[in-house]
Amino acid sequence: MKQPINQWLKKNLKGDPFIWAIMLVLATLSILAVYSASSALAYRKMRGNTEYYLAKHSLLMLSSLGAMWVAHKIDYRYYAGLSKLALWVSIPLLLLTWRYGLTLNEASRWLTIPVVDKAFQPSDLAQLALIASLANMLAKWQHDIGNWQEALVPMLTWCVVVCGLIALTNLSSALLLFLTCMLLMYIGRVPIKYLVILTTIGLIVGSIAMHVGQRGETALSRLKLFAQDELPFQTEQAYIAIARGGLYGKGPGNSQQRNFLPHPYSDFIYAILVEEYGLIGGVVVVLLYLALLYRGIRNVSQSKRAYSGLLSAGLSFALVLQAMVNMGVAVGLGPVTGLPLPFVSMGGTSLLFTGIAVGIILSISRGDIDDLQGEGIARTNKHKS
Repeated sequence: MKQPINQWLKKNLKGDPFIWAIMLVLATLSILAVYSASSALAYRKMRGNTEYYLAKHSLLMLSSLGAMWVAHKIDYRYYAGLSKLALWVSIPLLLLTWRYGLTLNEASRWLTIPVVDKAFQPSDLAQLALIASLANMLAKWQHDIGNWQEALVPMLTWCVVVCGLIALTNLSSALLLFLTCMLLMYIGRVPIKYLVILTTIGLIVGSIAMHVGQRGETALSRLKLFAQDELPFQTEQAYIAIARGGLYGKGPGNSQQRNFLPHPYSDFIYAILVEEYGLIGGVVVVLLYLALLYRGIRNVSQSKRAYSGLLSAGLSFALVLQAMVNMGVAVGLGPVTGLPLPFVSMGGTSLLFTGIAVGIILSISRGDIDDLQGEGIARTNKHKS
């Protein structure tokens, strides 16, 4: 029985097995934590049906894993062309979202798809497209990276435009994406002086976005509270949840703070994880994300092509930076941002885009593994002959 299962896994789940294992563990933790954190909300809103959000989230998680599987089966080189198209599509979508998007918590970050009547965040598409396109441009101009007019101007322009448009409705996501692009360009050997120029332009555009956009006042008030060491209600309740968790936690489904903590199933799900699984569980989650970052960056040194290594590094940075910010907010290391914990928080299409991003990383690792295996077979045949 064990042999057929191993054969099926090798045939259908290719790529880095460690990344597969990490994502399956995170998916399991997500389903357990979301069920616990959302049960009270489901009881109130769904007439006692405490399993409503469990069923909904489980279906979305399966869809995300399916998207990951499909993305990892596609040769990563095709994403260079797809990302360029997606980047052009995302620009009008971001503008439409800013002006006519679905408003929630004083920010219009969602567009409703007319036929299926489902909302999604165009910023998720824009982030994925920008990272993939930037990796492609960096790889294309590796031998002439200092070419200001043909290489650097397009890269800097795309970074500023996309991050600036996202900042109109979501400053924290725009800032993280901008930081990811900076790291990616640094790895891609862009001279420091041009990164300084990009940072200066980014600060100017970010200031304009805070003034013109929807979240400027909210962001400034949260920064002011954090600087004055005043605890917002969310952070205070997160502290209580973490303190109650202790070393070993209260056990799955036994959280008490889920009844008081705002958005315990999304923005502050890490506090619920620590309350139920303790400090040990919280450290394990951090280590899982760090392991994902290591396996993603590992492709940079092992990849024969610059594009694959840069793409893997960029996507890994984007996912893990967001995770670290989310967990940092929960433990009071930063102001409240509203960013979800990737692949753990309850969400909609954001889960699907996360699955696609990890699937691309797996596709890259799959390509490298296939190349290494091919070289090994070639050497064996040569030795035999």
